[in-house]
Amino acid sequence: MKSKNPIIFVMGVSGSGKSTIGKLLAEELSLEFYDGDDYHPEVNVKKMADGNPLDDNDRQGWLERLNVLAIENTKNGAVIACSALKTKYRTILQNGIEKKLNFVYLKGSFEEIMARLELRQNHFMPPELLHSQFNTLEVPEDAITVSIMHTPKEIVFKIITAL
Repeated sequence: MKSKNPIIFVMGVSGSGKSTIGKLLAEELSLEFYDGDDYHPEVNVKKMADGNPLDDNDRQGWLERLNVLAIENTKNGAVIACSALKTKYRTILQNGIEKKLNFVYLKGSFEEIMARLELRQNHFMPPELLHSQFNTLEVPEDAITVSIMHTPKEIVFKIITAL
């Protein structure tokens, strides 16, 4: 683990389990959990709910806000769920806290994740946008990578072991 009270971004495409795993991981590590989706401006939520993918301009302010959130939590640590699909997004997220930060990539195939999204209710991200998420995804080279095909408890165990 890079630090005693790390900042951990749990990342991946929509439906990969970021919120579920993030909450469990935060609980296991006695850290606060934040869902990055809660920090999207209303205009972004509406755009996605209308079936339109976000572009880099849409994401810029949101990513900067999540970076501030991470910096605000550097003393005690935190787990933050955020798609963090591109390398440049991850660069924004870790600005000023590189030594305290860990990325955890929840990896799954399009088919595995689409099956999950089709079962999910009451979420603003429609399954039709999954293609755009996979098209945007730049798989991280420096993240802890865990398959989504394990149980949530197994995934959290693998992450903690890797930290």
